[in-house]
Amino acid sequence: MITKNTPHQNMQQKAAIISGVALLLMTLTAIFAQGYVHSSLVINGDAATTLKNIQASQLLFRLEILGWLIIIITDLFVSWGFYMFLKPFHPGYALLAGWLRLLYTVTLSMAVSHLVIANGTVHNHELDLTADRMAQQTLGSITAFEAIWSFGLIIFGLHLIAVGFVAMSTKKIPKLISLLVVVAGFSYSLIHVMYGFIPQFDRFTGQLEFMLMAPMVIGELGFGVWLLVKGRTLTMD
Repeated sequence: MITKNTPHQNMQQKAAIISGVALLLMTLTAIFAQGYVHSSLVINGDAATTLKNIQASQLLFRLEILGWLIIIITDLFVSWGFYMFLKPFHPGYALLAGWLRLLYTVTLSMAVSHLVIANGTVHNHELDLTADRMAQQTLGSITAFEAIWSFGLIIFGLHLIAVGFVAMSTKKIPKLISLLVVVAGFSYSLIHVMYGFIPQFDRFTGQLEFMLMAPMVIGELGFGVWLLVKGRTLTMD
């Protein structure tokens, strides 16, 4: 006998599709914006070279900013989608996870505003800045972006831990997926607490981040793929 889904089940399945698609789009955009553009243009501690790189690739830098704006928008869909999908399993933790994700998105928006400021500094000839002063201001804005985003990733990690706890509370979501999400969340929070509050260990933190990169990426991305493959057909029966 075939049973029709309830409106709540239909909404849960739609939320799985929307959040899964948003996560994949966000991942691809982040690879371009952070993994390619930002890492190739910005040279830590070298303001002059960073400014020259941006001036030589102005369109690319603007595309990075556009990429972050796309990430912010897709993050809003993920916040909503995760909450709607996880709510039937544990309303309290689902709401906590949703608000933490939203708080992260707000923090990321504040961070990206500094990239907009950096872009304005490079293109605003009315400021009448020397090349050295312009380079210092540009790198200062970019450094502010990185610092605020890093703080936001502590919140992002807490969000993933909350998502993982909800996932582990139900048999509908595989335990391996749930565990990977928790590990990813713990890794994000640990790494960026160390970057923000124990700067003297930056070299060790960088090595630790490299070792934890795989679970950090696989955790959320794996959950996104599962949402698209299995979550969209999930029923509460």
